[in-house]
Amino acid sequence: MKDLTSTFWIKLKGGLFLFLGLLAGALLLVDAPTLKDAGLLVLAIWCFCRAYYFAFYVIEHYVDPGYKFSGLGSFVKYILQRKR
Repeated sequence: MKDLTSTFWIKLKGGLFLFLGLLAGALLLVDAPTLKDAGLLVLAIWCFCRAYYFAFYVIEHYVDPGYKFSGLGSFVKYILQRKR
């Protein structure tokens, strides 16, 4: 698969991710509109963002600078191969 290089499509893709994330969060909160559910949703989003940052930035820059990941599947494969 070719890399996405068009700035228009990259921005559109980012905007769609933002829109879908906001829509999903709003639908979850409409279904269960409590402060507890809102807090848990925010915590889950924050934790997944930090895990994604860890998978790509921390591993590449601090743990194994020679390895370049191409996606979450590549990261899982890297982790599983390192345990052997």
